[in-house]
Parts: sequence; C-alpha cells; structure tokens
Amino acid sequence: MSDRLIHGLSANKEIRFIAAYTKDTVEEARKIHNTSPLCSAALGRLLTAGAMMGSMCKSEEDLITLKIDGDGPIRQMTVSADPQAKVKGLMYDPSVELPLKANGHLDVGGGIGAGMLTVMKDLGLKESYTGQTPLTSGEIGDDLTYYFATSEQTPSAVGLGVLVDTDGSIKHAGGFIIQLLPFASEETISMLEKTLAGMSSVTDHFAAGESLEEFMKALLGDIGVEGELTPEYHCNCDRDRVTKALISLGRDELDKMIAEGKPVTLHCDFCNKDYTFETDEITDLLRTGHAGID
Repeated sequence: MSDRLIHGLSANKEIRFIAAYTKDTVEEARKIHNTSPLCSAALGRLLTAGAMMGSMCKSEEDLITLKIDGDGPIRQMTVSADPQAKVKGLMYDPSVELPLKANGHLDVGGGIGAGMLTVMKDLGLKESYTGQTPLTSGEIGDDLTYYFATSEQTPSAVGLGVLVDTDGSIKHAGGFIIQLLPFASEETISMLEKTLAGMSSVTDHFAAGESLEEFMKALLGDIGVEGELTPEYHCNCDRDRVTKALISLGRDELDKMIAEGKPVTLHCDFCNKDYTFETDEITDLLRTGHAGID
C-alpha cells in the first residue's frame, strides 16, 4: 500500500477522523538519519503525527512543529509539517538501542523518558501559537491524546504505530487521530470508548492488509471520507535558502571566512545535505552588496 492520508466524519458527523499510512515516509527518514530500530519507531510515530496534524491546518502557508524533550537516551526529536502532509524531522541521537519490552515491542517510552511535548503552530500571524504539555508515557500517541485534551480542549484519541522489519527497514507505519465534536452524544462517546479499549495495535490492522478506509470502518462503523493527501518526507532546503542563512551571519563573520581562505560547508540536519561555498563565492556576496549584508 502506498502512503496515503484520509480525513472525514463519522457517527452522524459527531466524530472527526484522520488516518494515515506512512511506510515510505518513515523509511525515507530511516535512510536519511540511519536510525536504529528503536529510533525508527520513535521518529516514525512523530512524523506520522506531524503529517496528520499538518493536514488539519487551514491555510497553505501554515506550518506545525512538534518537539519532544525527554530525559531518556533519545533526548530530543523535532518534526515539522505543512498542510499537504509533507514532513521532515530530526533527532538528537538516532543510534539509541534498548532491550525490548516484556511484550516483545520496542521500548519507545523508555527511549524518550519523562519530559515535555511542545506543539508550535505558525499560522501566518505576528506570533505563533505554542502549546506545551508534560509527556504522559513517552509513547507519543498517549502524549498527543493528552495534549489535545488539555491544551486544545478537544477530546481525542491518537494511535500511532511503526513496525520495523528484521533487516531494520520499515514494514508498516501509520496512525489515526479521532476527535469528538462538541455536540457528540453520550451514546457516540460510549461507543467510541468501548471500541478503542478493545482495538489491537495500529500496525496489526495494516499487517492484516486493511486499507485506511477499512481500518476506520472497523473502529467507527460508517464513515464519510472528505479528502485525501499523500504524506511525504520533504525537506525544503535548497542553495538559495542556505545562501540566505550564510548571509545572515553578517559581514564580520563572512570576512573571517574569506580571510581563512577555506571553503565553508553548511549542513542541513533534516535531510543530511551539505552545501559548500568557495571563498570566491563568499567574496562575491560581499562585493555585490547582497541584501542583508551591512
């Protein structure tokens, strides 16, 4: 199954849902960052959540960033996403490994530990919105469920899963966000609580060959799909953007680089690309009075 994201309504339009399959997206991140199985699962869950939450933005210019700071060995992860479900991410240490949990699953919660979840939304306003909540388990899905309930006052259920194959590649990845709308009846609330309490893992549904529509019908019954996107790992860095970053260092720093007479390399942590500038290129930026250099 190719990467997909769908969103729609269910239960007489009392429930809003988003569901995503992100195997290729997470596999691309694994290759870029050379993540261990544990880190693939952790970053993959956050990337999937980012793709779904990005798709909830209303304007094409909006941007959402999810950041986890924990006291576990993974320590920190950051994911950014846009309304088209294009995501990118990075982590402090992509090589962390821990023993499996007693149930044989990867110990994502142990890797992340206790700490904080921060959600930043750049909505094109003068100041971005920032919400922050403590991590409840480090498993990410639970943490985002708590975030929606406390920071956005939206009763939600977030399920995330990444299944890593024996060779370290990604076998399945995906998730869902299910939210009760303000006028949801007690009957609908009770139905949803009962269904979620008895559901198997996200990756079990994908391993069984279920499509996103079949997955959501298994949880919610009749659904109405209102839109679809294609999640993708995408870094928007390019030479022009990196040149602007170089210019932002200012004339004094650029003069020092020129005086050293060595090429300068700037690195993008999101996609692991290097951009090298020769001394004469930096000199040209100064000589032509490039905008932003005093």
